[in-house]
Amino acid sequence: MHRYAIYFAPPRDHALWHAGCALLGRDPESGAALHLPSLPGIDPARVAAITDEARRYGWHGTLKPPFALAEGTDAAGLHEALVRFLAIQAPFPMPTLMLAPLSGFLAVIPAAPSEALASLAADCVRAFDAFRRPPSQAELARRRRSGLDEEEERNLARWGYPYVMERFRFHMTLSCKLDEPERSAVAAAIAPRLADALATPLLADAVALYGEPAPGAPFVLLARYGFGG
Repeated sequence: MHRYAIYFAPPRDHALWHAGCALLGRDPESGAALHLPSLPGIDPARVAAITDEARRYGWHGTLKPPFALAEGTDAAGLHEALVRFLAIQAPFPMPTLMLAPLSGFLAVIPAAPSEALASLAADCVRAFDAFRRPPSQAELARRRRSGLDEEEERNLARWGYPYVMERFRFHMTLSCKLDEPERSAVAAAIAPRLADALATPLLADAVALYGEPAPGAPFVLLARYGFGG
């Protein structure tokens, strides 16, 4: 694998898994390509373009951002570390989720902050940092092009990614950046497809290991790891 990532993924039998995969047009666990939805008032080619990047990464909420394995580490060691880490984790209810804009993207986000979710993400970043290869100078420069504040710059230097710890915001991305009024039109078109799924209670009781087989390839869900072993 070129890179790994530790993500939250709804259970395979949960409505939010099916709804998100259907909206993105791909199931990263089975590998199946799905027919993109027909959204009223939006050209099918535009639907494909809007969801292209999110489709490549697969339906998920980031806990530890994508990383290449550090020298001296391997996939077997990462698997063992995940099992040990999750053996002491306790399940908790996911916060109420909603469809909303986030930095110009459309995403499913918590309706209110969740300390349990933020703590899980921070613990994942710390616990698996030894497996993360430091970013190259080119990668650092790419991150900095978006403009980082002092805390984000410190996060980039320490953890290899700006938006962790206090800058973490849980989100499950559904689109590229969109300007108004297109963003509102897309949100109105996809909201009915998410309504029932977002109303269904969701438990955080597992994380998923995703992998990027080659640079630019679609991420795949490699394994699900339950809390408590």
